[in-house]
Amino acid sequence: MEDELLPNQALDPARIPAHVAIIMDGNGRWAKARHLPRVAGHKQGMEVVKTITKAASRLGVKALTLYAFSTENWKRPTSEVSYLMRLPVDFFGTFMPELIEENVRVQVMGELAALPAKTRKAAEDAMADTAQNTGMILNFALNYGARDELIQAARAMAQEAKAGALEPAAIDDQVFADHLMTHRLGALADPDLLIRSSGEERLSNFLLWQLAYSELVFTKTYWPDFTPQVLEDCIAQYQARDRRFGGLAK
Repeated sequence: MEDELLPNQALDPARIPAHVAIIMDGNGRWAKARHLPRVAGHKQGMEVVKTITKAASRLGVKALTLYAFSTENWKRPTSEVSYLMRLPVDFFGTFMPELIEENVRVQVMGELAALPAKTRKAAEDAMADTAQNTGMILNFALNYGARDELIQAARAMAQEAKAGALEPAAIDDQVFADHLMTHRLGALADPDLLIRSSGEERLSNFLLWQLAYSELVFTKTYWPDFTPQVLEDCIAQYQARDRRFGGLAK
């Protein structure tokens, strides 16, 4: 459902989604509309990440997962990919004091070994520097693809079964989830709310297992224009829905 904004809707603090996932889309189109290079959209998008991280934390969100770079994004022009790989270095380099002040803990999931050394180090340092924080988890999906994640999980379980450490009959939802990249989020592994900016309405190979019962909200707002008010509007839509998880309303 797209852009059914509920203006001036007071949010219920008791029903803030514990885990919000966002597909940050529209940077390139935002830049094109302003006759700017695509990288200008990515730069502005990084500033929005800072704003929305603080807004989500202050609303009481427990985990915020951001789709920062997919396994398919390597197909983009080399100059754009190079810029995107520098963004985490710049982001953590400038935002770390505020992350620590906000008590935010950084997690990064994806194929980190395939990232450029400086990008990988920035991600690893951010996780180490915020490991003792106890507030909201800021979870970046960086060089992440859900199909790749599922294949890796299947391979890992197959290896364990081959070694006699896992009975195939014992594989259930929890065992499978424990082999996914979100397992470090524990009880917060599955998003309550998925938001996608820019008006596109697809998952784009993002958290295919974890989003099974998530509420989906699509907004036409490009990510560089995404504000705390847009976030609140999306959460208001979430709060207006009746989540039944396949059952019946009580």
